[in-house]
Amino acid sequence: MKGRIVWPAQIAAWVADNRDALFAGLAAALVLVIIMLTLRSVGRRIVASDPQLHSWKAVIGRVFAKTSIVFMALAALELVASYTETPHRLERVINVCFVIAWALQAAVWARELIMGIIGRQTVETPGETALDNARAVVRVLVSVSLFAIAIIVILDNLGINVTALIAGLGIGGIAIGLAAQGIFADLFAALSILFDRPFKRGDVIRYGNSIGTVERIGLKTTRLRASTGEQLVMANTKLLDQEIRNLNEGRTRRTTLKFGVVYQTSPEQLTRIPEIAKAATEARKGCTLVRCSMLGFAESSLDFELLFDSRGIDFNVIAADRTAVMMAIIKAFAEDGIEFAYPTQTTFTAAPDGKLVMPYPTTPQRT
Repeated sequence: MKGRIVWPAQIAAWVADNRDALFAGLAAALVLVIIMLTLRSVGRRIVASDPQLHSWKAVIGRVFAKTSIVFMALAALELVASYTETPHRLERVINVCFVIAWALQAAVWARELIMGIIGRQTVETPGETALDNARAVVRVLVSVSLFAIAIIVILDNLGINVTALIAGLGIGGIAIGLAAQGIFADLFAALSILFDRPFKRGDVIRYGNSIGTVERIGLKTTRLRASTGEQLVMANTKLLDQEIRNLNEGRTRRTTLKFGVVYQTSPEQLTRIPEIAKAATEARKGCTLVRCSMLGFAESSLDFELLFDSRGIDFNVIAADRTAVMMAIIKAFAEDGIEFAYPTQTTFTAAPDGKLVMPYPTTPQRT
C-alpha cells in the first residue's frame, strides 16, 4: 500500500514546487500547438484550393499541411519540460522522443517542399511530362535520402557512433551511382529540362540536322514528331548536349532568298531591283523587308540577296509568304524585262579578219 502512494505523493510535491513554471510551460505549449494546428488547417485549405501547385503559397501550404499531431504533442511536452525542473531520466526520455519526432517531421517537410517545387515547375497536362511519368521514382529517391539523414541524426543523438554507417552509405551510394549512372544522368537531364525549360511539350525545336515537335518529355527520352511524319526518340542527355533552337520562342521568321540576273542587265534595271523587292515584300501582309543587296559577281550571274521577316511562327504561313514574294518579283521582272540568270557558257568566235563575233547584239535592235 505504501508503494502505491509514493508516486502520487512525489508527483504532487513536484507540481507544488514547479506550479508557476508548469503553468507558464503549459500556456506556452498551448499557444505553440494552436499556432501549428492553425498553420496546418490553413495549409490544407490552400492545397484544396490550388491542388496543381500553381503558386508558391500552395507549395508552402503543402508543407504546413503535413505537420503531424504526434510532433505537435512532443514539441509541447518538450517545451513544458524546458520550463520546469524535470527529473533527469524523464527529461532524457522526452528529449529523445522529441528529437526522433523532429527529425522525421523535418524529413517530411523537406520532402513535401522539394516535391512541391518540382511539381510547380511542371504545371502541364497530367500524364504528359517527365515528372508525371517519374513522380514515383523521384519521390522514392527524395524520401530515401531525407529519411536516411533523419535516421543518422536520430542515432547520433542517441549516442551511437555513426561514422562507420556514414562511410558505408557513401561507398554504397558510389557503387549504385556507377552502376546506374546512365539512368541517373537521363533522369537529372529530364529534371533539368523541367526546371530550365529550354522547350516544352508542343514546341518546335531544331537540333543538329533534325527538326521536330516535342510530343513528350519522358524519364529517359524525349519524343519528337518530325516534319516528315516519323517519330524521333532522343536520350535526354544527348539532346541537351546539342545546340537547341526553339522555333516557338521567335516572334518572327526570317526568310532568305538568293537570286541572280544576267550580266546583260542594264545599270538602271539593277538599281530598280531593290525597289522591286521592297514593293513585293510590303505588298504581303505581315512581311517586313530587311534588305535587298547585291552579293557579288558570279560566273554567269549578278547575285542578289533578299531578306524579309514574316510575322508569326506557322510554317504554312511562312511558306505562303515566301511564295507570294517570289511570284511578285517574277511578275515585276517580266514587266521590266529583267532576266533571271542560270548557269551558262558563252562562246566567242572570230571572223577571218580576227575580229570577235559577238553572240548577242551589241546595240538595241529597232523594230
